[in-house]
Amino acid sequence: MTRTVGAPPAEAVRRTGPPTRLSPQAVGLLALLLTVAIWAAFALSARALSASTLLPADAALLRFGVPLVVLAPALWRRRRRLAAVRPGPAIKIICGAGVPFFLAAMYGGSLTSAAFVGAIVPGMVPLFVSALMVAGGKSVPRGTQSAGLALIVAGVVALVWRSTTALDADVLLGTGTLLVASGLWALYTVGLREVDLDPIGSIGLLCLPSFAVIALLTLTGVLPTGLARAAGADIALFLVVQGLGVGLCAGLLYAFAIRRLGPERSSVVGSLSPVAVVLLAVPLLDESPTLPVMVGVPLITLGVALANRRPRSKVSAHA
Repeated sequence: MTRTVGAPPAEAVRRTGPPTRLSPQAVGLLALLLTVAIWAAFALSARALSASTLLPADAALLRFGVPLVVLAPALWRRRRRLAAVRPGPAIKIICGAGVPFFLAAMYGGSLTSAAFVGAIVPGMVPLFVSALMVAGGKSVPRGTQSAGLALIVAGVVALVWRSTTALDADVLLGTGTLLVASGLWALYTVGLREVDLDPIGSIGLLCLPSFAVIALLTLTGVLPTGLARAAGADIALFLVVQGLGVGLCAGLLYAFAIRRLGPERSSVVGSLSPVAVVLLAVPLLDESPTLPVMVGVPLITLGVALANRRPRSKVSAHA
């Protein structure tokens, strides 16, 4: 009896099981890495908005409107679950990543640089999340976590030190606004953990009231809009980056990661985002990294990495 050369034995074929699946933690980490790339694009677009034909309200309309259009049928099926969300977590999500956060991030970016947006907004989130956890009596930073939080603060100080000594009012105001945006995003991170919604439902809970608010502000003239006169290329860019990228894809991925990894570990997104933003801002926005950026961004990156390390639990003697 002959056997085809190179063919595996039948016993080996039978022993071969199904392909190994990624663990829930690995899938959550992959979602975070994709979120990092999208968040880098968000930071770049926040800086690029000041040079485009769009106004902040226009970008917000695209940011919150596009996901509603794409997900409209799915959101309608989830209407009862959305209506049942408790007011406390809903306010954290709507304020934390809605109109207040968006306008703060855009305004802060217009006064500083893409590196500031990419470093401060996601980089300070672990510090604010830890503060919220401590205030809620849930956990206290220990060991390397405390050291990491201290490094984050040192990194932000390094970023703004030169502007402080030179009394650069624009950079200082922009930095303060970005810190507000980061604190709001921490609220959103914690709020996502407190609602019983899937990622699509979380996007709907955020975008529905946010779009209604920004539309009301533009229709009443409180916020100016130039969408009708904006260049088509600018509209297309922000539609893809803000609407589809940040509003839809990052919203789904970040909400998914929060459920798989928890808010503290998910905020590790900030440890990679600042570096990605600084590297991309050089060719895309012609920004040259300054000495404060070269010192502050690595400090924030290392700080976020340490802040998200879990303290080692003691090994049982019977292990």
